[in-house]
Amino acid sequence: MKITVDEDKCCGAGQCVLIAPEVFDQRDDDGIVVLLDAAPPEDQHALVRESAAVCPAAAIEVAEDA
Repeated sequence: MKITVDEDKCCGAGQCVLIAPEVFDQRDDDGIVVLLDAAPPEDQHALVRESAAVCPAAAIEVAEDA
């Protein structure tokens, strides 16, 4: 799995951080997503998929075959 985030799309809702705090964080100044781990371990994959699914701005892209 490989994750990419589009900071320009991010609206700072923070759902990804609440769901997968080991993979995502937010910048203090504006709340924009920060990717902590672009290739997380398998135990985080379900949480990453959920984060991408609930992102209101569709700013998280997950490549399963990476």
